[in-house]
Amino acid sequence: MMRFPQAGCGRAIDRRAVLTAGAALAFGTSPTAAATSADGLEQASKALKTFVDDGALPFASMRIARNGETLLEAFHNGAGSVSTDSLFRIYSMTKPVVAAATLLLCEDGLLSLDTPVGEVIPAFHTLTVATDANGATEPARPMTVAHLLTHASGISNSWNGDAASAAYREAGLDAGTWMFNPAIGGLDGFAERIAAVPLRFQPGEGWLYGYSLDIAGLVIQRVSGSRLGDFLKARLFDPLGMSDTGFQAPANGAARMTDLWTVRNGSPLIVERGATSASLRPPAAQSGSAGLVSSLRDYGRFADLLACGGAVGGVRVMSSASVSRMTSPYGPQGRVAAGLGRFAAIGLGGSASGLGQALGGVATLSDTGGPGSRGEYSWGGAASTTFWAAPEIGLSVVVMTQRLPSGSVPLRDTLRPLIYRALGGG
Repeated sequence: MMRFPQAGCGRAIDRRAVLTAGAALAFGTSPTAAATSADGLEQASKALKTFVDDGALPFASMRIARNGETLLEAFHNGAGSVSTDSLFRIYSMTKPVVAAATLLLCEDGLLSLDTPVGEVIPAFHTLTVATDANGATEPARPMTVAHLLTHASGISNSWNGDAASAAYREAGLDAGTWMFNPAIGGLDGFAERIAAVPLRFQPGEGWLYGYSLDIAGLVIQRVSGSRLGDFLKARLFDPLGMSDTGFQAPANGAARMTDLWTVRNGSPLIVERGATSASLRPPAAQSGSAGLVSSLRDYGRFADLLACGGAVGGVRVMSSASVSRMTSPYGPQGRVAAGLGRFAAIGLGGSASGLGQALGGVATLSDTGGPGSRGEYSWGGAASTTFWAAPEIGLSVVVMTQRLPSGSVPLRDTLRPLIYRALGGG
């Protein structure tokens, strides 16, 4: 099912209307060009549907917007179903939200990207770095807030297969479950356990996907004086109208929460039922790396925020300077290639070619995706969700599904050229 809303009012209109004068307004061009654009976006929707029809995805939905106005919403059912009010575990798409919140504190003058984490979390004053496989360590150089937001902190996670991963698991910090364990002691207890384990490398000297954004969440809590979820709600979710987004599904979430799937021996298999999902109950700790639940339209509003320079629907949420800072390559990029290249197929469902590390996500360094794609900011989640925002042309795209593991389907590499070709970058 697809909808092509009319620009400026957000109500759905039929396919025929899109191909006439109304479409010209929506696409900001002539009726003929608008028809071409609409047809092109339909091709992207069909490509997404093919993944569902072939059994690679259990279902999928997609929202495409330009300058904050929705151009297309598509919902494709398969082994499972999806609708306009479905809720999704967005996992690592939580990270860009936390990065944005961190920059809001920088705008407030309460924090800097160069602030040493140890000034906010005392346990991080005395970190160590592993120097060999036999347990030798050396004192760590100061870790900054920017290191947390760019995976340059040296913090690992429970599934990287290194000594730190084993130590985290021993301490009860298993990815996906630690945040529901009250014995951890919330983000404070989490940070104490992380600080006790030697880092993989000196902060700023490498790239490693880990629990860095969880520590960034604690930085936000301590600097703002509010619980992470409360700060996100006040400064991002409420201003953007993201009423379905939080660290727990809303009150009516049991009926709306999608099932979580994987594919085993070529057949779809449900891993977690939506009606009994852990996301329906409040976590013991609010994970800034992977804890949020959201909807297609909610996350679309966040993507619009980045695509539109910090203001959506006449509401200024972030400064344009903060959005530019967040979505641009940050810090020395020489350290990015090896680590990010190994990770991209898992985390982004596509190639790392031409990507630079930004704050909480990655930025494209060229127009290889299509006209206007240079400077695009993107990230994905463990259940194959993905999004990108291209500020140069005001484009935002959000794709929601629930298939583990991410990287199983090349969503971005498939959809991006179709969408950019349809819009022509103009």
